[in-house]
Amino acid sequence: MNVALQSLMPDTRSEPAGRTVLEGLLLFVGIGAGAAFGFVVLSNLMLALPTGLANWLVSALCYAEFIVPVYLMHRRFSFDSSAPHYQALPRYVAVQAMALLLATAFSYLVYGMLVVPTLVASMLVIALTSGVNFIILRTWAFARV
Repeated sequence: MNVALQSLMPDTRSEPAGRTVLEGLLLFVGIGAGAAFGFVVLSNLMLALPTGLANWLVSALCYAEFIVPVYLMHRRFSFDSSAPHYQALPRYVAVQAMALLLATAFSYLVYGMLVVPTLVASMLVIALTSGVNFIILRTWAFARV
């Protein structure tokens, strides 16, 4: 077939099916829970050491240690994304910054305005923030290109 004509034909090869939303969500929750557990362990170990740094700074540095590994796991497993790193990583970081603002707003809402008990309120903040994160990561940060 003529190359010019062939270039006009749609590509009919089928790509392998990506993860279903439910599979991606379960992996997202699992990776997030694993990272949260790892953060608690690492930060507690590091806070027990005489580093000379303020506790808040040690905690922030421990949190920072998880950003790239969690990004890589979400990119590969949760979202099965082929988005290039130069596109997806800055978007991922932007979503995480937005999540901090969302968690603050949701906390204000459930603790301050609705006066929900602490345990329920913290679970609501995590669920709401994570839910919004998942949607934005799936549709924007890790969107297939």
